[in-house]
Order: sequence, then structure tokens, then C-alpha cells
Amino acid sequence: MRPATVTAAAVTTILGVGAAAVAAGRYASDAALGAPPGRPLPTDRGITVHATAAGQVTLTRSFAALRPGTYGLEGDDVHAVVGPVIEHAHHAPDTVVRRLERVNRGSLETGAKVRITPQLHSGDPSSALGIDHREVEIPGELGPLPAWFLPGPRDTWVIAVHGLGTTREHPMNVMEFLHDLRLPVLDLAYRGDAGAPRSPDGLTHLGESEWRDLDAAVRFAVRYGAEKVVLHGWSTGASMALHAAVNSALRNRICGLVLDSPVLDWVTTLRALAVARGVPTALLPLAVRAAQGQTGLRGARLLDGSLAKALHVPTLIFHGPDDTLAPWQPSRDLAARRADLVALRAVPQAPHAAMWNADPVHYEEALRRFLTPLM
Repeated sequence: MRPATVTAAAVTTILGVGAAAVAAGRYASDAALGAPPGRPLPTDRGITVHATAAGQVTLTRSFAALRPGTYGLEGDDVHAVVGPVIEHAHHAPDTVVRRLERVNRGSLETGAKVRITPQLHSGDPSSALGIDHREVEIPGELGPLPAWFLPGPRDTWVIAVHGLGTTREHPMNVMEFLHDLRLPVLDLAYRGDAGAPRSPDGLTHLGESEWRDLDAAVRFAVRYGAEKVVLHGWSTGASMALHAAVNSALRNRICGLVLDSPVLDWVTTLRALAVARGVPTALLPLAVRAAQGQTGLRGARLLDGSLAKALHVPTLIFHGPDDTLAPWQPSRDLAARRADLVALRAVPQAPHAAMWNADPVHYEEALRRFLTPLM
């Protein structure tokens, strides 16, 4: 074979391998970042309803089913709320009995497949909580963003923003508490959410582009009477809040941050999502590179010293060592670097974005102490 022919064959082979690697990386990246908002996280394994009785439900025994606290149960056409484990209830060794607080939607039938979620409420603030609210539209860079607005007499507003695997129904967990403090609340649906514009590439950027929708909500709040705003975010919503606090043109109006399970290390989160969705371990490095190419994800600002230096407002972080999706070490590092501004509340035995669910009493007391000077 002539040298030129050998070279051409080698180049063709290399190009073919390269194209295959790019395709594999793109597949892995899409699997991790392409799930529609509100879809259960792949780390939330399904469990079976084995029986129901007055005020209780029997579930498949698992780490998730044994977690302390109050959680939602979500399945096809059903949403319910369960409380603590009933320790002395009779059950089989492979099951666990929890208190059944209520069924919000549908019927909880024996044999139903459900997932445990931090999202307790179904509907809107008026139907779910009995709190008057208004539907508003916020002008965003991609188009109108729907939001729920709960009026209040104070001129400090709380802007709430959900994260991975949930919808704007998730912040309703703390709405009654915030309403009792007489704080106006704006609960935002952002790009990719139901009723909001689609992200141009159809992928989540883990807060790195979505924060601009939160910035639009800050502008809306200021336009309609807010003197100051507190940003309360969960998961990627918490990351959006950090980006807004550092980068927003109205950052001087942001007087505080409440961050629940912030995604500060996007590479670890992307890998965890990819593995949970069945991506082979060998493809994970390709997934990271593909995600950078597709979305422009970098995330360094959330981990290096520049964020700690740029942060200028009091910040309360709720995070725990059992979060397998967003490791809590970066939260600990941020709190250590800015001990003058950042307080970290560790919540054991709580999954991602479920710090309130695991311990609502202490969560709300810490939140009350944090918000009182900012009102």
C-alpha cells in the first residue's frame, strides 16, 4: 500500500473514532442535562405502595422510605404527603409504614409506583394553601416568564426559585411561613419550565444561563415596589441566586441569599445525573467535555476564590452530607472563606434540596433569625 493511501486510511480511521467519541459524549451529556423540568430526578428511585389504612401507608423499605421528615409521594396521576415513620406499626421486614398526611391529587392505590419528592404541594398558592395570589408575567430575555405573586405589606420581597427535579410548586413548602412574616413572595418559573420559554438548546445549564431569568425577576420586583430582595433558591435555583448576587446590574438591591443544596460543582452534579440515567462510567469524561461544548458550562466562578471575594450580602446555606447530587463540601468551603457573611446549617439524613423536609422546625427558625434583620 502506498504511503499516501496508508495516511488517508489512518486519517479516516481517526476521524471516525473522533466522530464516534463526539457522538458518545453528546449522548451522555444530553442524558444528564436534557430531562424536562419537573421530571423526577434519576437518583430518586421508585418504590411501591404495599397497603394503605387510615392515616398510614406501607411502602417498600429503602433508604428513601426511611428518611426522617415530611415528603411528597408522586406517581402517575397521584400526589400525596407522608410524615414520619410509624415505628411500632406492624409490617413485613421488606416494608416500612409512614404516616399518611393527605392525598392532594388522585388516589393512592396498592401496587402504585411512586417516588419520594421534596415537593409537598400540588396546584397553586390559592388552591393548595388558601393564600391569595396573582398570576404575573415577567419579561425575560427569551420571552414572558410566568410567576406567582403573593402580596405583603413589607418592602423587602422574597424571590423563590426551584431547582432540579421540581417545579415552582416546590417553594410552596415555605410560603405559609413567609406569608406569616408579611413578606411579598415572587415564585418564578424560568426557561424550560411549563409555560416559560424553552431553552434554545433544550438543556439545563445548571444555573449558568438560567440566572438571567432570575435577574429579570429582580427587575420586576424593583419596578413594582421592592426596595430590597432576598433570593431563596433550591439546587440549581440556589446557583442562579449566587450568579445574580454577583453579576446582576441590580445586585445592590439584593440584601440576602438563602441557598438550599446549591449546585456549586457542576462536574460532580453532571456525572451523578449521567450515572443515575444509565450512562456508562467510561463515557463520563466525554459527557463533561460535550457539556462544556454544548452549553458553555464552566462553573469555576462558583468554586474558586473569586466568588467568595465578590459576595457582598448575608447568605444562609442549608446543606447536608447525604446530598449525593450536589456535594456539600463546596458549601463548607464557601462558608469558611466568608465566615463574616455566610452561615452554613448542616442537615443530616436529607437528600438533595430537601433540607426543609428533613427538619422543618429548625429550618424555619434559622430562616426567621436570618430574615428578621433584612425586613
